[in-house]
Amino acid sequence: MNETLENKSATPKPVAYDVLVAGAGPVGLFLACELALADCSVLVLEKAADPHSPLKQMPFGLRGLNALSIEALYRRGLLQELQVPKHFTFAPNAAPAGVKAKTKPGGHFAGMQFQFDKIDTAQWPYRLPGSTETLLMSELQELETVLARRAESLGVTIRRGLAIADFQQTDDLVTVRAGHHTWQCQWLVGCDGARSAVRKLGGFAFAGTEPEFTGYSAKVELADTEKLLPGRTLTPAGMYWLQQPAYLIMQDFDGGAFHQSQQPISREYLQELLRRISGTDVTITALHMATAWTDRARQATAYRQGRVLLAGDAAHIHSPLGGQGLNLGLGDALNLGWKLAATIQGHAPAGLLDSYYSERHPIGAQVLDWSRAQVAIMQPTPQAQALRGIIQDLLNTRDGATYFAGRVWGTTTHYDLGGFHPLVGHSAPNFEFEDGLTLGELLRNGRGLLLDFDGNTVLQTLAQEYGQQLNYVSAKAKETLGLGALLIRPDGFVAWATDGAPDAPAVREAAERWFGRGCNVCFLPNQE
Repeated sequence: MNETLENKSATPKPVAYDVLVAGAGPVGLFLACELALADCSVLVLEKAADPHSPLKQMPFGLRGLNALSIEALYRRGLLQELQVPKHFTFAPNAAPAGVKAKTKPGGHFAGMQFQFDKIDTAQWPYRLPGSTETLLMSELQELETVLARRAESLGVTIRRGLAIADFQQTDDLVTVRAGHHTWQCQWLVGCDGARSAVRKLGGFAFAGTEPEFTGYSAKVELADTEKLLPGRTLTPAGMYWLQQPAYLIMQDFDGGAFHQSQQPISREYLQELLRRISGTDVTITALHMATAWTDRARQATAYRQGRVLLAGDAAHIHSPLGGQGLNLGLGDALNLGWKLAATIQGHAPAGLLDSYYSERHPIGAQVLDWSRAQVAIMQPTPQAQALRGIIQDLLNTRDGATYFAGRVWGTTTHYDLGGFHPLVGHSAPNFEFEDGLTLGELLRNGRGLLLDFDGNTVLQTLAQEYGQQLNYVSAKAKETLGLGALLIRPDGFVAWATDGAPDAPAVREAAERWFGRGCNVCFLPNQE
């Protein structure tokens, strides 16, 4: 509906949408794209009037995209819209010019590096031969711009400078008030960050642990940079990390006291803190920008109450150590989008929307513990120092580096979806077909996919029983990994797979579990 209708009378009728998303960050915008791709009407409300912020620019806004996020963006045709020259690309099969592959870092845990040459990618489930695991560093502002442009092209309405003040829900709809405006929607999703108004107004319990430190990110000018050690430096008083030309990160293990005091960060205060942590008399001559944060780790005990849901930082918060937050939020949006759309369109099987919580809450809990573990071994204590030595020894082993890389890159992330095939619950390999297409390109319409490598008539017959959100493709792949067929959800995760002839009852059960029954299937042309 056109929003100008709300100004036609003194008592305007609220404008109605299928979904109102609170928050125009990457999570809210990606969710809006997923919903609009499935023909849902979406309104995004963002409390900030200006989408551009210095804190979203490099290096403050620099965020790492792990393998799952890269796959998700690629599968929706968004990855190529990011400006590749701005990215730092890490792949185990290729090293930058002048850098030996054996010394190339693959990531870190609490600042301790693990190396690519130690990683055994063969241990990960069904990664395609010859493929590379890639990490990209993307500017947060650029990512938001790309997502907002895609959302608007799909018909999403984005309104900025409007903070949600209140909402009321009934069995049928949610009425949302922001400023002088009122909207009605079938569903409200809070993607409005760590201080989520939706979470607070909705009465969601937010359980977790209190902070151990206050962290600082600042852009400064120093008179004597040479007094500071390069790289990430742990000291008996905390941690500092000077990134050239003059971006400073510090951790002060004060129990989060300064952040909770909400005091302004002055040049004098930051200089005193840097001197104490570094043990030098370094001088900060100018402070251009600074922000404080903590390692407080909390998670909503439920992700849904009636017609109100949470995703991203609204559902879970933790220290930014390890750069897991953005990837966790994008995973929430990818998981929720198709399930909520199917619910709105009336063809969702029983329990589909509830599986959003059952699948994503454990992943969030794992990330919170991953963050807590890093904080524990960064403490300026002899005990933590001893633990760091042990962890570093593990990182230097093949199995240890492979384990940490799998967690950092997201390649070992999976959902417990049942079934007997080891690929079920994992992100599908990006199969390359003989005509040049890839699996990712076949998933760009946001529908599920029944991929048949053998042109099996049983699958062709079964495919006709399921809804339009499921495509059937008979294709010849360059490498099938010994598979005969797969059923892939819209989020790219495998719901069913077989190495040989399909078991008709098993694939039927999987299709009904995730797609239900309804309209005729949409057949794509054979890729043979």
